[in-house]
Amino acid sequence: MNVVQTEIADVLILEPTVFGDERGFFFESFNQTVFQEKTGLTVDFVQDNHSRSTKNVLRGLHYQIKQPQGKLVRVISGEVFDVAVDIRRSSPAFGKWFGQVLSAENKKQLWVPPGFAHGFLVLTDYAEFLYKTTDYYAPEHERCIRWNDPDLNIQWPINNDAPLISAKDADGVLFRDAEVFA
Repeated sequence: MNVVQTEIADVLILEPTVFGDERGFFFESFNQTVFQEKTGLTVDFVQDNHSRSTKNVLRGLHYQIKQPQGKLVRVISGEVFDVAVDIRRSSPAFGKWFGQVLSAENKKQLWVPPGFAHGFLVLTDYAEFLYKTTDYYAPEHERCIRWNDPDLNIQWPINNDAPLISAKDADGVLFRDAEVFA
């Protein structure tokens, strides 16, 4: 596995070692020992999630203000533009975002640490998205920042079609009004 540092110090791209031939491919999608050795992070994943979304679906920007979740995310079918936003007031990267295309083809994974809002936009006809979390889903602590917040100015790769968002995400708050981490 290769670990690539991003512009935001705590957000990492993980590139697995893929073994392939004319029959197909194999790779370890997660190995606790290797993850710890390569990233220097000690994390305990407690929940795995799997979602499927159609083209132009935008989910996010989600986070839990209590029971914050670190997420190791990847795509097993299709392609998404995945975004992590640093919402830790004490961080030098507070209010900055990082985006990365994740796909079944590139097999990249993104480590989104606790203290970040997270979202993604589906770029292909559909995408299946898998992620491990470091804490359990707690709907009472879930928060949402608007995907198109003008202060964040995330450069989503949106064509002429408006993204498809849930009612909950449409009611997301502006970044300046959001509950954030200390």
